[in-house]
Amino acid sequence: MAREIGEVFLGAGRWLLVALAIVALTLQSQLWFSSAGFSKTQHLRAAVAEQGGQNDVLSMRNLALEAEVVNLKQSSEAIEERARTDLGMIGPKETFYQVVPASSSTH
Repeated sequence: MAREIGEVFLGAGRWLLVALAIVALTLQSQLWFSSAGFSKTQHLRAAVAEQGGQNDVLSMRNLALEAEVVNLKQSSEAIEERARTDLGMIGPKETFYQVVPASSSTH
């Protein structure tokens, strides 16, 4: 009698092991082959890496802008240079000359 009960449990254990193996294979297949599985994770990792590169570029730009702001706050020469190049301003003791190229057609 005990032997029959042991054989029943062994048979049931084998079926349980087979059922667990099928469940594990199903879950693994979903992980590797579904649209929300491994491939999506790889795409997201690539997107994160790309965004990190963009963040590095923007951080460098922000540092350059911050240095320029500090320079403009501390130096009147920097303000004057910016006014000359960006706004076309002329100093009080300077004369502005505009040179117009000669036209190629004669009248």
